[in-house]
Amino acid sequence: MTTVTNWIGRIDVAATRWMARYGVLALRISLGIVFFWFGVLKFFPGLSPAQDLAARTISALTFGLLPPAVSVPILAAWECLIGLGLITGRFMRATLLLLVAQMAGTVTPLFFFPAETFTVFPIAPTLEGQYIIKNVVLVSAALVLGATVRGGDLVADPEIARTRRG
Repeated sequence: MTTVTNWIGRIDVAATRWMARYGVLALRISLGIVFFWFGVLKFFPGLSPAQDLAARTISALTFGLLPPAVSVPILAAWECLIGLGLITGRFMRATLLLLVAQMAGTVTPLFFFPAETFTVFPIAPTLEGQYIIKNVVLVSAALVLGATVRGGDLVADPEIARTRRG
């Protein structure tokens, strides 16, 4: 039984080390793919389910100064730029700044259009509301990536992690 326990322990340690080594890279690239993909969709009218709500939100934020014909391509390019920055790992500080600014704008429909984002405000989001609320996960991912911009990294060793926390 001890042999099986030791074998499982070694597999667990190896898996944890592998996740610590490649997790941030996978997070960065996958987040980049999501932003790039959703950005590209906005270049093609009718393909992005968020396009109309995004256009109306930007119009409200700019007091009608930016019409959808201008705002949607700008948003599409912005999201593609975030995606490319994340995928390549280049200009990460600027990329994360663009991401945080974009996310701040993304949450505003919850307040500007509550009848469209909630069936019962504030506890039962519509599909559009859920689409917006899930961005909390994207912001959390950006926080993790931001912690690595100056050379930080995940640590698989619990002793080293405890020392760093303490």
